[in-house]
Amino acid sequence: MQNLATSLRRRSRRSRPMELYDRLPPGLRHWLAGAALPWSPQSALRLWNRLHRETGGDTAAVLSRLDLAQARLLARDRLATPPGPLA
Repeated sequence: MQNLATSLRRRSRRSRPMELYDRLPPGLRHWLAGAALPWSPQSALRLWNRLHRETGGDTAAVLSRLDLAQARLLARDRLATPPGPLA
């Protein structure tokens, strides 16, 4: 039960990741569904908007650049690279 009789300020509503995810553009939601990394909706949307501006709204180009960005992040992750051949 919530105490509604208080003069204290309420905490701001915390973000709800699934609500943010549901509001993403359909192309970005589809891309995130198959992404190898656990992108947050906020960071994915920020990158989507930047790439959308840079490509003039070409969704195919944006998706291609998202793949490239993810590949770069995976390349930096030493745990994601498969081990070399056993000697």
